[in-house]
Amino acid sequence: MRKRTIGIAFLAAGAFAACNAASAATSPNYHVIARYAVGGQDTGYDYLRLDPASHRLFVAHGMRVEVLDSDSGKKVGEISDTAGVHGIAFATEFGHGFTSNGLARTVTMFDLATLKTLRVIKYTGVKPDSINYDPETHRVFVVNGAETGDVSVIDAISGAIIATVPLAGGKLEEMQLDGQGHAFVNDEEQNVVHVFDTHTLAQLATWSTLPGEEPTGLAFDKQRHRLFAACGNNKLVVLDSNSGKVVATAAIGEDPDGAVFDPKTKRILVSNRDGTLSVVDGGAGDKYPTIQTVKTEPFARTIALDERNGRAYLPTAKFGPTPQPTAQSPKPRPVMAAESFVVLVVGE
Repeated sequence: MRKRTIGIAFLAAGAFAACNAASAATSPNYHVIARYAVGGQDTGYDYLRLDPASHRLFVAHGMRVEVLDSDSGKKVGEISDTAGVHGIAFATEFGHGFTSNGLARTVTMFDLATLKTLRVIKYTGVKPDSINYDPETHRVFVVNGAETGDVSVIDAISGAIIATVPLAGGKLEEMQLDGQGHAFVNDEEQNVVHVFDTHTLAQLATWSTLPGEEPTGLAFDKQRHRLFAACGNNKLVVLDSNSGKVVATAAIGEDPDGAVFDPKTKRILVSNRDGTLSVVDGGAGDKYPTIQTVKTEPFARTIALDERNGRAYLPTAKFGPTPQPTAQSPKPRPVMAAESFVVLVVGE
């Protein structure tokens, strides 16, 4: 009887520990753990990208890219003359980096080691925005976010524009690549994801994100073939990347613009302009509960992830009141205060 009692107690303790472990796994404690003050006079910002090899954080900031040590926040360099820079991509095996320069309709190819400009690539479509490197094809794909609704294709070795992929898009946003010949592009205006072949450059499909509207940020779980489209109506829409079928939705904050998937925790982190970070559990089949809403700061809307430690980086700044609409500017944005630019570090 004693042995049986001890066994039962042991099993009960084990079950309790397992229950606690499961609870801990689904109840994260993300919070802002640091603020990297960048400052400067440039009054605009967009994507940021972490280079895991060098632990450097590349931050699009107005007319330049600020390069920071991701662990300390210390500025270690910059890439200048990138007018209206939006995104950054790395072709690490060739030692090349690329920036998409929205105002100039150019892409800057730079040396990853020295940060020196190697070539200014002219001309992409209108407002080059999201930019991604595909190691499988050795191509850089540049999403042109306005008017042309297409994707420029650049050879990562030479820097030459080799093709344009016409998607008949509206307002194209973020792109993901599966490394197996497929590219996925969110279209905020048309409420769809465009799919094209990265080898032939032929358009393959157009998938609806409904009930999600105005998709912007896009994250990807390659192992389980799930795309996560952060939508403007407070929904994270989960699509099967093989079929395009919507398999689930999750609740997120207002006006999202960035999303990342953490392969270690199986969580999706969505950065929202309303000053929140939505944490969604992606590890429980096709159930996607929102397990934490983290208070960040208003306008912290884009995001990069350090998979090494699970930390997320979000740029933001202080803004004044929104100007009154005019005929020339029907949807004005608030004015960003000089010297207020920072990068928030969020972790557990």
